Amino acid sequence: MLRPADPTRHPELLVGLGAADDAAVYRVAADLALVETVDFFPPVVDEPYTWGAVSAANAMSDVYAMGGEVMFALAVAGFPRDMPKAIIAEVFRGGADKVAEAGGVVAGGHTVVDAEPKYGLCVTGRIHPDRILVKGGLRPGDRLFLSKPLGTGVVTTAAKGDAASAEVLAGAVESMLRLNRVASRVACELGAKGATDITGFGLLGHAGEMVEASAAGIALHASKLPVLPGALALAEKGTFSGGMTRNRRHVDQVFGPRLVIHPDVPRALVSLCTESETSGGLLFSIEPARASRVVERFRDQGETCWEIGEVLADPVIRVLP
Repeated sequence: MLRPADPTRHPELLVGLGAADDAAVYRVAADLALVETVDFFPPVVDEPYTWGAVSAANAMSDVYAMGGEVMFALAVAGFPRDMPKAIIAEVFRGGADKVAEAGGVVAGGHTVVDAEPKYGLCVTGRIHPDRILVKGGLRPGDRLFLSKPLGTGVVTTAAKGDAASAEVLAGAVESMLRLNRVASRVACELGAKGATDITGFGLLGHAGEMVEASAAGIALHASKLPVLPGALALAEKGTFSGGMTRNRRHVDQVFGPRLVIHPDVPRALVSLCTESETSGGLLFSIEPARASRVVERFRDQGETCWEIGEVLADPVIRVLP
C-alpha cells in the first residue's frame, strides 16, 4: 500500500519507507539528523491524564528506539463532540507533562471530531547521522536485552472487563509511563547497533522484524523473560487482546519452520510474547565484551534491564526454556 509513496530515494532520507523501521530519519547537516514519528490510539486506561501520558510515552519511544533525543511534539487527537472539555484538557495535560519529562515541548497539533476518542503525538527528535539504531543492526554473538517487562496488553485488556486488580493495573501503568530514554542512552553508550521498541506486534513480532532486517537470528530464553506481576496469571486464563492472535498468525506465516518453540515453554508465556504491548521496552543487542555492563548502567540510573537471549547467525527465532 505504501509503495507508491516512495518512488525514489531522497539522498538525505537516511531511514524511510525503503527499510521498515521505528521512525524516519532525515539528515539536515553533517552532524545532525531529525527523527520523525507519529503514534496515537484510543484510551488504554480510564483516567484521562494517565491516558495522555501513556500515549505520549508510547509515541516518543520510537525516537528512543532510533537512538535519538526528543525535541518537540505536535498533538494528534480526535474526540466526540459532546466529550466534556475538562476531560480533554486532562488528556492534553498528561501528554504535555510527559513530553516535558523527556526534555521536549508540545508545540501545537490538530484535533478532529471523532466518535471514538484518540490521542497521540507526532514527535520530532535529533540524532547524529552516524549513531542511528536500526532494526537491521543485530550481529551474531551479541547479547539481547529488554528494558521493560511484558504484560501490559493482557493487563489493560483484563482491566476493561474489571478482571485485573488495582495493584496489577497500577504496575502496568507504572511500566507504560516509564520513558525509554535511559534505555536508549545506555544502548548507544555501550555501542548498540540494533534496537526496536516492543509495542503493537508484541515481542516475537518486533523481534521478527529485526531478524528479517538483519539476516541474523535470535534465541530467547523463556526463563529470563521479565513479566509484570499478575500478567502471567491473566494469560493463563486466556485474557488476551485481539492483537495476540493476529500477531501469532503473522509470525507463523513469515517464519514458518524458522520459528522453533521448545515444548517445555509454557503456552501462556508464548502467547504473552505475541500479545500487543503499549509503551513497551526497548529490545537491543550489545556485543559480549560489553554485555556485563548493561544491567549495571541501568542500576546506576535507578532502572532495571534484563538479558533475555542472544543473536544467532541463521535467520531463525528460537524460544528456549
